[in-house]
Amino acid sequence: MKLQIITGLALMAMSLAAHTTLANEQKIGAPPEALNMKLLGSNDLQARSAYQPTIHHQGNRWIAYIGHHGGTDAVLNPINPLNGKVEPNGTSIVDVTDPIHPKYLYHLPGQEGTYEAGGAQMVRICDGKSLPKGDASAVYMLRTFGSEAHEIWNVADPDNPKLITRLAGLKDTHKSWWECETGIAFLVSGLPDWRTRRMTQVYDLSDPGHPVKIRDFGLPGQEPGSTGPVPTELHGPISSGPKGNRVYFGYGTNKGGVVQIVDRNKLINGPKEPTPENLKLPEISRLSL
Repeated sequence: MKLQIITGLALMAMSLAAHTTLANEQKIGAPPEALNMKLLGSNDLQARSAYQPTIHHQGNRWIAYIGHHGGTDAVLNPINPLNGKVEPNGTSIVDVTDPIHPKYLYHLPGQEGTYEAGGAQMVRICDGKSLPKGDASAVYMLRTFGSEAHEIWNVADPDNPKLITRLAGLKDTHKSWWECETGIAFLVSGLPDWRTRRMTQVYDLSDPGHPVKIRDFGLPGQEPGSTGPVPTELHGPISSGPKGNRVYFGYGTNKGGVVQIVDRNKLINGPKEPTPENLKLPEISRLSL
């Protein structure tokens, strides 16, 4: 009898939960739901799929820089209404100073392709006055260019971006990190001789017009000439800068991944040759998921 009562209560609870879930499901045409916030304004971004947004304060304006995936099978290259041209997804530049009325300023095309095979997904911003060797009047935007390159643009005039530098010949690019106070950049890249699609290239971008490569980095087993199983590819790094002296690397997304904590100083100033010993040297700890 006790088991029957418990079972009955469990079934009632499941039925109530299912009914509540159905009642709370969002229906087409229903008003949006919100808690402690409300929608002020929006922009359709020319119907391009957004990935990474960065909002930056420039003078008396707030500018949003939005990275896009590549196109879709249905719409490979949407039309840019500002110029009437068909353009591959790239980077949208939007003035959000008035959040109720955001103003689309410019679309900077990326690599042609679909989903992660094209576009310009990642974007970082540094003021020239913050970089050790930057032009104080410039605002620099670091972005990926699909699976081909990393690019740096001067977006001091967000209506008219100017290309400064192109780091070409990369197999794949993704979510990078750029330290504005030092200019050190940890670029998610891919090189033909490495055994993984995505690894790290460390660059000194303190002078955006003259990039200096520091080293290639990844997990042992990803480097050229290695054998055996290949560890999961890099997804993205986060640096705490010289004071924190740590770089946190995340490998993998929806598959078995690795969290790696690295000594930043040893990574930048340690031996550069990508041998297993040199790749292990900066590592402080690692968690395999």
